[in-house]
Amino acid sequence: MKRLIYGTTDGLRNTQLDRIQDLYTHKCPPEFILTREMAEEMVAISHEIRRQIGILLDRNGKVICVIAGEPHRIVIPVTSDYMAGPGRLKGLRLVHTHLTDEPLTRDDLTDLALLRLDYITALCITPKGTPGPVYSGHILPDPEAEPYEVLKGRTVADLEIDCQTTILALESELSRLNSRHRPDTGRENAFLINATTGDPKEAWVSMDELKELCKTSHIKVIDTAIQRRRKIDPKFVVGKGKLADLIIKAIQNYATMLVFDRELSPSQIRSITDFVEMKVIDRTQLILDIFAKQAKSREGKFQVELAQLEYLLPRLITKNTAMSRLAGGIGGRGPGETKLEVNRRRVRDRVARLKKEITKIRKQRKQQKARRKRKNLPIISIVGYTNAGKSTLLNTLTQSNIIAANRLFATLDPSSRRLRFPRDKEVIITDTVGFIQNLPKELMEAFHATLEELAEADIILHVIDISNPRYMQQKESVEQLLKKLDLDNIPTLYVFNKMDRADLNDFDNPWLLKQGTLVSALEKKSLAPLVDKLEAMI
Repeated sequence: MKRLIYGTTDGLRNTQLDRIQDLYTHKCPPEFILTREMAEEMVAISHEIRRQIGILLDRNGKVICVIAGEPHRIVIPVTSDYMAGPGRLKGLRLVHTHLTDEPLTRDDLTDLALLRLDYITALCITPKGTPGPVYSGHILPDPEAEPYEVLKGRTVADLEIDCQTTILALESELSRLNSRHRPDTGRENAFLINATTGDPKEAWVSMDELKELCKTSHIKVIDTAIQRRRKIDPKFVVGKGKLADLIIKAIQNYATMLVFDRELSPSQIRSITDFVEMKVIDRTQLILDIFAKQAKSREGKFQVELAQLEYLLPRLITKNTAMSRLAGGIGGRGPGETKLEVNRRRVRDRVARLKKEITKIRKQRKQQKARRKRKNLPIISIVGYTNAGKSTLLNTLTQSNIIAANRLFATLDPSSRRLRFPRDKEVIITDTVGFIQNLPKELMEAFHATLEELAEADIILHVIDISNPRYMQQKESVEQLLKKLDLDNIPTLYVFNKMDRADLNDFDNPWLLKQGTLVSALEKKSLAPLVDKLEAMI
């Protein structure tokens, strides 16, 4: 039975293809880089077809892939059965030909470092078609040094050396160093990446926020990188060469995933995940994941799942596994239907069900609103940037016990409580989901039922964390979102929170102070001026 020849076979004669195919039948002792016989056969084939030839061997010396390349390169196929986990090598070594006396190229060394190959070897060919110098290289475990070492040239007679001992020693050292950097159980080590065409300061501000999102999701940030570009690369965001350098740096520092500080298009996700054997997510996926973890109510869970599926649907082409985690999916219509089509249809069916459930919830909300209107109770809605202190403020005002934590999106589900003013006037005060810069559109749409609660508000309390050096930028982000929701015409009172942590000498904005009040949401005494202003507005 013939086995697949990977790469470019166009224009090759059947006799040439048969010779290339026969490379699968060769066996190499595990400790050798390659036998002299195999090396001479590869050189002879490569010289005849004027293209590079490559083979991947496992640690038993078995040929698992034969590759027909082009004159100046070969493309290594995906080998899903051989994955290089943190602290481990891939378990494969690559031997390929160079048509001239050329040492290991940058592409060779990039493949070595990116794929975590055990070894890479180039067999050079002399003008007469005989084996020339042989160049090899391997990974280096030290994250402070170069990611690889290129060995001195040798001849085909020197290939039968014990490379297995070197490989196992390198892997043992990698494993030892990885155990030092391994995060707690269930956590990931992440390398954060972005590109910008504008002001780098704004990009770093966004990157700082991404770090906070990672912290909320219990992801350990290993390092970050921002590249300034004239335009964003449509396939790799930062460009293929730069991405290769960053991935090698990430692998050296024992990162287990890449996080991009932007929403990746379906084609970008496909290109990047084809390029690297590492988990890749974007800012939107990270936010959706946080929402999925934090949602507690039935409504919140439905809304988050809907947002996740609507984000996933156009990107399903990059997924090649059955979506077994989706409840209620219908099986395939017949054997002719591809897994991708089944997955898409299951997602669409689930989306339709979720939308029906959310519609029911909206009807229930309308009934609740009608009861409130009959009681003629004014409604105050608390809005603000995530982690500004909205839930803490509601707890202190109403002596409640809503979850409040020093992390982004600690609470997602809206909470309503009654507040009685000193003059026996009652109001309903509602806490809403926190906003964030570049809030994913899927979340905006999914949480529309929750956010439309704000339209019923008589007063909006806009909570601003003035201890955050970016408080003005956060204020503007929230106001832009309120404008999108057509809520900018509702009377607004600014609440400048965390005054106990801020340097009030820097907070010198008389116009803003006229529009609001300084408070510390943890201290009930500091809320007296706020309660007076609210009562006057009501």
